[in-house]
Amino acid sequence: MKSLPIYIAVLVFVACSEDDNNQSVVIQNPDIDKAYEYLDRGVGDSAFFAFNKAKDIYIEANDSLNAANCLINMAITQQDQGDYFGAQETGLQATDYLDKSDSSHHIYISTNYNNLGIATGKLSDFEKALTFYELALQFSTDSLYTSIYQNNMAICYQELKRYDKAIQIYADIYDSVKHNRKQFARVLSNLARTKWLAAPTYPAADELLTSLAIRQEENDKWGLHASYVHLTDYYANIRLDSALWYARKMYDTATEIKSPDDQVYALSKLIELSPEGKAKEYFRTYQSLTDSLHQARTAAKNQFALIRYEVEKNKADNLRLQNENAEKINRLTRQRFFIGSLVFLLILFVAGGRFWYKKRKQRLELEAQHKIKASQLKTSRKVHDVVANGIYRVMSEIENKEDIDREGILDKLEGVYHKSRDISYEAEESLPAELSYAQQVTELLTSFATADQKVLIVGNESQLWDHVNENIKTEIKHVLQELMVNMRKHSHTDQVVIRFGENEGKLKIYYKDNGVGTKNVHAQGNGLKNTGSRIKNLDGEIIFVSEPGNGLKIEIAIPIS
Repeated sequence: MKSLPIYIAVLVFVACSEDDNNQSVVIQNPDIDKAYEYLDRGVGDSAFFAFNKAKDIYIEANDSLNAANCLINMAITQQDQGDYFGAQETGLQATDYLDKSDSSHHIYISTNYNNLGIATGKLSDFEKALTFYELALQFSTDSLYTSIYQNNMAICYQELKRYDKAIQIYADIYDSVKHNRKQFARVLSNLARTKWLAAPTYPAADELLTSLAIRQEENDKWGLHASYVHLTDYYANIRLDSALWYARKMYDTATEIKSPDDQVYALSKLIELSPEGKAKEYFRTYQSLTDSLHQARTAAKNQFALIRYEVEKNKADNLRLQNENAEKINRLTRQRFFIGSLVFLLILFVAGGRFWYKKRKQRLELEAQHKIKASQLKTSRKVHDVVANGIYRVMSEIENKEDIDREGILDKLEGVYHKSRDISYEAEESLPAELSYAQQVTELLTSFATADQKVLIVGNESQLWDHVNENIKTEIKHVLQELMVNMRKHSHTDQVVIRFGENEGKLKIYYKDNGVGTKNVHAQGNGLKNTGSRIKNLDGEIIFVSEPGNGLKIEIAIPIS
């Protein structure tokens, strides 16, 4: 019946995981060590007090996870001492410090909701307890704890006499716990008991006794107590002597594990099953134990409330002393402020003037350096676009044409030479007057064609370029040349299609090849990066579409009106 050791096991797991979750920030908090020491010794009130102090330290340090851990430990302690309303209040307070979106918080969240379910179930609000158990399952990160939460849900369904739901839960987890003998014995006994409660003629004895035997082999004292409870209830109406024997075993085990609640329950069964003379003896023990337990529970509730009151009172006193000290310091500060203000303002004025002069000088130097770097970058790009690509174009013609026009090659090399010389004088690139812009584009693109690589041009009409300004034309030639150089170097294509058009005041250029493609066209090198920069400087847009094996598609749109 009682499942306290399981919750302590969950608590220990939570406590042990604390170091892993706080490696990044180590907060010195000696109260947390004291709290765990008291917890191990079973001194619940001292552990509660230490956890409460440790919690305040973590809150001041903005360590919400450890603050929540302290509150969870406090709630479990209250639940163990019978302060179920206090356990609910503390557990709900812990939820404010936990982040459901952070997976490292989930073990804490599930443990807290499980304890809230236990406390709520102790208050006989089983519907609300089921809600808490469902939340515990939602954030459970361990199969063992999941089976524990499911078992607790099934017990609630038993109390609500919804036996079909309880049986379904036990059936669902039956196979998953076979590797764990203690858990298997728990599920087996609870399943048999639930089937018997649903149908009193169900022969549950064999399963109940099998579970008892496993628990005896495992020396599971808490499990043995649960088995004795189940067997006592089962035999109460069919074999009174057996029921009485198991009731005595239940009482002895409850005394051994020091569980007052279970001792009270065992005595109530002994009173019910024993002869009149013996029942009176048991009743006197029952009455004495019940009174003691009630007094202890009342004292525990008052003690927890008193501990919180004292802590809050100490905090209030500390705040009052801090405020008084702060007021004294403020008075001294105001007195000193008026004496030192003129000196401070003078120093500030002198230092500020020197600082402004120094920063202005640095800014002017930095602007001059930026202008030099911008000029160098512009020249470098021109060298790449005009000289490097021009030479590559000539090399391509020499490599791929069988009949070499030496005069033409020399003319083109001379043109590259003049262009490179003009760069040093920032001269604008001039084009042969005898060729129209459409012809220049055609000659540029076809110069990259070979016997194995066809270049198809569509829409390159003279009318298209009539209302395009010279700056855009110049940039487009550089862009086209960059695309063709990139094609020759990387695409391994045998066909390139370049289509020109105009739509809605924008010049449209479409490039397509059937080469190898790539996952990241921007990783090809500086060429395509420069291409993108040129289009952006013209307020245009460029779209790359490419996948390995499917070639490369490029769409360019440049405003021309």
